[in-house]
Amino acid sequence: MTQPTDTARASHLEAALSAAERGWHVFPLRSGSKRPALHGEKTCAGTGPCANGHLKWEQRATTDPDRIRAAWSQTPFNIGIATGPSGLLVIDLDMPKDKSSSDAPDGATTFRALCERAGHAAPDTYRTRTASGGQHLYFTVPSGIRLTNTAGKIGELIDTRAWGGYVVAAGSTTPAGAYEALSAPVAAPLPVWLQTILQPAPKAPQAPCVAVAGQSRSYAEVALTNEARNVAAAQVGEREGTLFRAARALGRFIAWGDLPRHVVEEALQEAGETAGLSASECRSTLRSALNWSIAHNPVRRDAA
Repeated sequence: MTQPTDTARASHLEAALSAAERGWHVFPLRSGSKRPALHGEKTCAGTGPCANGHLKWEQRATTDPDRIRAAWSQTPFNIGIATGPSGLLVIDLDMPKDKSSSDAPDGATTFRALCERAGHAAPDTYRTRTASGGQHLYFTVPSGIRLTNTAGKIGELIDTRAWGGYVVAAGSTTPAGAYEALSAPVAAPLPVWLQTILQPAPKAPQAPCVAVAGQSRSYAEVALTNEARNVAAAQVGEREGTLFRAARALGRFIAWGDLPRHVVEEALQEAGETAGLSASECRSTLRSALNWSIAHNPVRRDAA
């Protein structure tokens, strides 16, 4: 007669193999838990995979079906997916901690509102329901782009997992509930507008310390000219991201009073359309990028 533990072990092994077939690197989590089941550095015996030094869960995560079968052969471990090695960025849409407040927006609601403000539809991608009732949205990251974990950078109750992070895969169970797939197992590419929010923008050259406001404005005007030129010359696949980064860089000059907003918007709108973006794409990208930059650069340089 099949025992419940046998059924759970087979189910969790199947879920681990299914994730690995998609190219996602998995490792065992403790049964009924979200914590890694692998040994820590202090208890490392320096044998097996750790013969040349202790390997953490991110380094030991694998897509090798033989290693996966061996790991899950005796225990119904939950499944962890190491997002960085898997080439994934997972957006974690959490539930409010105070569940007594029925009108508190959850992460999914906040994310939909963010998409609307940015002028984009909510991305259609592989997603799972978490044990708490939240959602995980899976996206593939372009080769050569190394994103890290964030907490609240996109919005309240929205975290991300990339290099240095992991998520609990569908098929895992905890006392709070199960992790379940909500859609077909296809992770869409990470939208450029989300990537530009998550990827640190290159720091603009610092303006020289000057006492005359006119010199500060002159520097800002040079920056505007350069950014507009970069946007106008952007290639297909890079145009929206280039426009977003330019607006983020120039928003500080609006906040500092060096450039009027309408001047920046007109210059970048024209540059974006020259590059091949539609007028509506330019407007929505500029609005979200400038609003963010102005909100995060409220203090003038000479007042800092």
